Parts: sequence; C-alpha cells; structure tokens
Amino acid sequence: MEKEDVLSHLRAAKAAHIKWVQKAKLLINGLDVDEGAIPVGSTDCKFGKWFYSDGQMLNSLTNNPAEAMANIENLHFKLHDSYLQIFNVYFNKSKGGFFTKLFGTKRKNISEAEIDIAKGYYEEMEQISHDLLEEINRLERRLVAVSDEKIKALV
Repeated sequence: MEKEDVLSHLRAAKAAHIKWVQKAKLLINGLDVDEGAIPVGSTDCKFGKWFYSDGQMLNSLTNNPAEAMANIENLHFKLHDSYLQIFNVYFNKSKGGFFTKLFGTKRKNISEAEIDIAKGYYEEMEQISHDLLEEINRLERRLVAVSDEKIKALV
C-alpha cells in the first residue's frame, strides 16, 4: 500500500468520526435520527472499523510512540461511552415487548430534565472528540513524515 493510500484511509476515518459526532448533535437538537445511524459500539462505527483493521499497522511506525495509538483507542472508547448515555435517553430498550427491547424505539416523550442530561453528555462528547481529533492529527503528521519505503514495509 502506498503512503497516499494510508493517508487517504486515515483521513476518511477521521471524516467518518466527524460525521458520527454531527449525527449525535442532530439527535440532541431534536431531529429524527434513526437508531442505527449512530453506532453505539466502538467497533461498529466507520472510524472503529478502520482503527481495528488498517489502523493497527500504524503501531509499527518508528516515529509513533506506543502510547499514541493507546490514547486514540482510549478516547474512542470514552466517546462511545458518552454516546451510550445519550442513546439510553433517546432510545428506550428497557420497556415494552421482546422486539422493542431487541430493536429499540425512539422515545416520544423525553422530559426536559432528560434532554438536559443528554446535552451534558454531548458536551462531554464534544470535548472527547476534540481531544481525539488532536491525536489523529498528530498521527497524520507522523505519517506524513515517514518515507514511502517505510510505509511499504509496514504492509
């Protein structure tokens, strides 16, 4: 794989992360967002799929400290943990029949207090996302600094 391909995949994963956070913001702002549009699991979103596949080869970069990828992973987990709290406010899985529990439905009557709680979690998400994007940008700069030959040797 060429260096430009690796950079392209990293940038696509970063863009997918940004879109994921924007969808959560739409949900917080009261727009109707499908439950599946914002994956809850950290390995189900596009960024997570990249990180746990192609992204893992970046652990081998000589100019990428081991804690850099661990920081990205930790922030990504925290981000999804915060979103899980929002998800639990907007999608009720604890009440109703078997299929409601299995698939969930968007709640119709969410109290102002619950919306405020969800907004608080979203503010937390925004900060975590900001920190995550800073880490991704550092990773991107490290990748740019690596020679094409070293990238080819990783693959």
